[in-house]
Amino acid sequence: MLLRLIAPFRQLMLTLLLASAAMLIAPTVNATEAEVTSAKLEATDEGYRISASFAFELSHSLVDAISVKEIPLSFTTEVELTRPRWYWLDEKTIRSTQTVRIAYNTWTRNYTATINNGLQQNFATLEDALALVLRPRRWIVAEKGSLTPGATYNVAVKLKLDLSYLPKTFVITSFNDSDWRFSSDWKRFTFKVEEK
Repeated sequence: MLLRLIAPFRQLMLTLLLASAAMLIAPTVNATEAEVTSAKLEATDEGYRISASFAFELSHSLVDAISVKEIPLSFTTEVELTRPRWYWLDEKTIRSTQTVRIAYNTWTRNYTATINNGLQQNFATLEDALALVLRPRRWIVAEKGSLTPGATYNVAVKLKLDLSYLPKTFVITSFNDSDWRFSSDWKRFTFKVEEK
């Protein structure tokens, strides 16, 4: 009886030992992180526009997903404006997003970048298409007159790979792969609205 228990125990111990050795030998893969290199809010005649730029390099698996597997990837830039209040929690004033969806078409051998399901452009290379993500076009995050004159607002900007746009079959895969958890930290700064 004891001999029957020892053989499976040895096999289990050998399996655990080999698995531990494989984890030590295998290179560690970190999630690709983005960085907000610059961000500012500008007052224009139409309203308040955000100007931002980002720095990142896509991992091999994300490049492979777009170029080989033809999985469209969506990158979302989020902007939040809050007004601090001394007597209560900060007032959440405005939240705005812009999504750039990049897809590859093997028939035309072009990359297509679509901004907020509207404006669509074709590019010959992935690097050219990613330029719309790295330096998104300035868009209006707040209408003219929507911010209180003379008030100071806290502005936060972030970029992330938006998994909500992925086909459902790839969402499960993306949870297990750190390359698919791609985002920047919030870049925070203050903006003072001019007096009228």
